[in-house]
Amino acid sequence: MIEGTAWDRGLSVGAGGKGMVGHAGAVLLRRLADRTGLVIALTRVFPAGGSGWRDRAVVFVQLAISIALGARSVLEAEQLSLHQRRVFGPVVSDSTMHRMLAAFDEDMFAALSRARARARRVVWTLLTLRPNGFPWMSVAGKRLDKWVIVDVDATIITSASKKDGAGATFKKTYGFHPLAVWCANTGECLAMMLRSGNAGSNTAEDHIAVLDEALRQIPGSSSAKLLVRVDGAGATHKLHEYLRDLTTRRRRVRFTTGWTITDADEAAIARLPERAWEPALQQDGSPHEEYEVAELTGLNEREGWIDGLRLIVRRVRPSRRHLKNLTDLEKKTGWKYSVVATDISKMTRIPGSHQIQWLDALHRQHAVVEDRVRTGKATGLHNLPSKSWTINRSWMAAANTAADLDAWLRLLTLHDQDDLAEAEPQTMRLRIYHQPARLARHARRRYLRLDPSWPWTDAFVLAWNRLTALPQTT
Repeated sequence: MIEGTAWDRGLSVGAGGKGMVGHAGAVLLRRLADRTGLVIALTRVFPAGGSGWRDRAVVFVQLAISIALGARSVLEAEQLSLHQRRVFGPVVSDSTMHRMLAAFDEDMFAALSRARARARRVVWTLLTLRPNGFPWMSVAGKRLDKWVIVDVDATIITSASKKDGAGATFKKTYGFHPLAVWCANTGECLAMMLRSGNAGSNTAEDHIAVLDEALRQIPGSSSAKLLVRVDGAGATHKLHEYLRDLTTRRRRVRFTTGWTITDADEAAIARLPERAWEPALQQDGSPHEEYEVAELTGLNEREGWIDGLRLIVRRVRPSRRHLKNLTDLEKKTGWKYSVVATDISKMTRIPGSHQIQWLDALHRQHAVVEDRVRTGKATGLHNLPSKSWTINRSWMAAANTAADLDAWLRLLTLHDQDDLAEAEPQTMRLRIYHQPARLARHARRRYLRLDPSWPWTDAFVLAWNRLTALPQTT
């Protein structure tokens, strides 16, 4: 007989704990929503409710907070909210949340977008006041001061059942094919368009629509310096012309997109002399031993594209997974080719920004959007919970609001905490959001007590104190 360990000797388990608050990190997200003015801004989205109807702005914020905590449906959101009822008060039912999401119409979606933009202006103003200022990006050793970088990408959200608008996708799955725009500087999802699974990858009209919405989310976008990055789906005449025309006397817009290689492009590549190829750059600015780049502009014979368009071709030895899809030129030369299109001749106050190696690295950094896609799916978008198109679209808006709150919390309060500043949702849940606490009362005050032995308790308290120090937005 194996003698058991003594850890459970005399241990009894049962209900009856008093003053307990589960998933206490919800208080950080709710205080953040209050301090940035998000809750007040959302009151303009929903019509006034009748007797017994909870403030729907608060209901929407609490749903977004529950999604940030890990909720995947309105039922799970209700159950999570029960953990915080001693702090936030009575909890609305899942059916109430369901009715709120089902009531959205086009005017409400537009009002919600304006509410998010209003809160974002507050957040970006506060970011400029941080010791390190606004998070400007660095690429291959060059800092892009004053440049806001936005990345456009589509993704697949699969569906296990038949839902309104779901369809067969190009990846031979079934579900939805939303298109979204993220801000690379802050990690925020600026805009997302729910689309059917069979929506095209390179539909210029959809790209333009989602970029228009994203621009309305960027504070001061009418006078900003913007860099737009799109993968190969952005290589369309209409999108290039749209991006070109965004530049005004006050606003400067530059772009990089992927490029679909045709026979004419391959003929141009074949004419490149060997001396035209130069080592590519890694993201730290050092030479890349396996990749080489060359300027293709001038050799390409395609017509009808915007003036000033540059083509930069990259080559690499093909991997085993590429061998079945090589073109005749690639088989002949032993190289795998890809092309980037850009209208950048130079970027103001960025020395060397005209060089093809740096422009290639600038576009390749667009790959960080895959991280944003992954974290978005970890924040409510892995599966859309309803059969209804309207409810799924509303849920997507709540999930994007949850992603905003998660990003803002790290940017405003945890930016100097190395293990949390760029933490992904699951890490934030483990370390911050899912901490248990005990609610105590004394002298007409309430005290939320955390376990001091938890390694991230100090970070939790620091975030609360920094949020408390923020000015109240009205």
